[in-house]
Amino acid sequence: MENKLPTHFYHPKYWPVWLLVGSMYLLVRLPWSVQKGLAKGLGFLLYTLAGKRRRIVKKNLELCFPEWHQEEQRKRVKEVFYHNALGMIEAFNAYHYPPEKFHSKVEIRGAELLEKAKAKGKGVILVGAHYSHLDFGAALISLVSDVIVIYRPNNNLLMDHFILKGRKNILKDVIPRDNMRAVIRALKNENVVWYPPDQDYGEKHSVYVPFFGVNAATITATSRLVKFNDSPVLMLSYRRDDDNDCYTMEFEAPPEGFPSGDERKDAELINQALEHNIRKAPTQYMWTHRRFKTQPDGKGKLYKA
Repeated sequence: MENKLPTHFYHPKYWPVWLLVGSMYLLVRLPWSVQKGLAKGLGFLLYTLAGKRRRIVKKNLELCFPEWHQEEQRKRVKEVFYHNALGMIEAFNAYHYPPEKFHSKVEIRGAELLEKAKAKGKGVILVGAHYSHLDFGAALISLVSDVIVIYRPNNNLLMDHFILKGRKNILKDVIPRDNMRAVIRALKNENVVWYPPDQDYGEKHSVYVPFFGVNAATITATSRLVKFNDSPVLMLSYRRDDDNDCYTMEFEAPPEGFPSGDERKDAELINQALEHNIRKAPTQYMWTHRRFKTQPDGKGKLYKA
């Protein structure tokens, strides 16, 4: 029998979450064309109202794509919010429907690399980025393998409950990002583990290396995980073809020279590989987070108004 939710989750402060989740589970029953249309409206609403996030996205794109002129920048910022809104709708589709429902919509490339890596019996580290369709990507991965993912708990406890419940319906397990012992244990037990090294977690266990040509605090845990268990590493990316309503999921070999034995060099190689894949569909990346928050001369400097 499923455990009941704690009574404090029914407090009025959680009512917006209940409204959002209830709306989403009704929304996913509508035709996909209607869902996409609503995502455009929601994306525009977020672009208009979420001033702080809009400024973060704008700054990230200015830093990473200086070749885009002003009008192009504005257009791309709006695209980011559309893809984030659609990603949220995709997530609830993934939570609600079995992954097999989406099999006809995805082209899977490099699955043989994953099978070859699994055959080594050392577990597999899938290095991926935070794309806007992150949870839908989890459903796509589950079409070819059981996977454990690393995650950061949501600040809202009730939303975290729904996200975890949805992900556990899709995936073998989820592990909080600060529980590295559990990650190592999962690899030793020959599991496939999705690991994202593309967020700014501060200076601890990080090195400063370029990401899109910008100084970025980059965690070195990828190299250390390889050392602990000699687990093979694959790059994982997915992108959405919005015109044709289909997806591409791609497993690729790690960058040449990885692991090098030098944590700084390894972090740089991983960033280059992530950047290469993000450039294939640049506004589908989650530019809403402050990727360049931590700098040698202080935090948040690049995002000051």
